[in-house]
Amino acid sequence: MYIVENEIVLREFLEKDVANKVEWINNFENNTYLHYDIPLTYEKTLAWYKGKDNEKRRDLVIEYLGIPVGIIGLLCIDNVNSKAEFYISMGNTSFKRKGIATKATKMLLKHAFEDLNLNKVYLNVDEENEIACRLYEKVGFKCEGVFIKDLFHRGKYINRKRYAILHNEFLG
Repeated sequence: MYIVENEIVLREFLEKDVANKVEWINNFENNTYLHYDIPLTYEKTLAWYKGKDNEKRRDLVIEYLGIPVGIIGLLCIDNVNSKAEFYISMGNTSFKRKGIATKATKMLLKHAFEDLNLNKVYLNVDEENEIACRLYEKVGFKCEGVFIKDLFHRGKYINRKRYAILHNEFLG
């Protein structure tokens, strides 16, 4: 699958992308708010790639001018209830804060609503992850609430915000 808009391409995550994912997730600049079992290993990530259920998820690589710079996707695609969970992680740190994540998010939301015919896309994010919260609000996600002490991470309980956007809100 390819989604192209100007200099940004969202393409299917392939086996050749496993090494980049491992490098990006293991980078401390990227994993502060991620809840992976760090360090991620190539072997475990390759096993994940080979065993994932592509009927229930879309994993894509964000390319900017032909350079892989991050990952984005939809999880838990639920066709009965017409919803899915969104995720994004800009991995190549030299491409952060250039508007790429905003554009890629809009591209994936358009695909979710127009091609997959979903009604709702949602996500959970650490309350302290202000940069991510600003991105989600900028593209139209609305905070539906806060899960208090939702996860135990790095020695403390953390609150997580639930964001969502509906099809008609994205188009409107």
